[in-house]
Amino acid sequence: QVQLVESGGGLVQAGGSVRLSCQASGRTFSRYSMGWFRQAPGKEREFVAAIRWSGGTTYYKDSVKGRFTISRDNAKNTVYLQMNSLKPEDTAVYYCAAETDGSFRVRDITTPYEYDYWGQGTQVTVSS
Repeated sequence: QVQLVESGGGLVQAGGSVRLSCQASGRTFSRYSMGWFRQAPGKEREFVAAIRWSGGTTYYKDSVKGRFTISRDNAKNTVYLQMNSLKPEDTAVYYCAAETDGSFRVRDITTPYEYDYWGQGTQVTVSS
């Protein structure tokens, strides 16, 4: 069993930055691919970024490339999402998730139902 707890959300002005953290419990965290998703009101949950277990491979949604950076510290059981140049359309609840398959296929890591564990989410609101 893995428990994920997000933190770091809040209210920020457009153009600002926020860093989200996701603390994981469990000794096998370092084996899992980790992803960040977001869900805005009235919209489906969408993929934002993912990172392979080793941290050496990452993948991003096109609209956040160059603005967001996903990273992980396996010694701390933590994955991060650094978000820069934020836009009002980035406003959403952000969730981290763990995918235990380990294959890091794009069609899998970008799909919510491929993930096995989810955090409770943290709200990010970007004001214009």
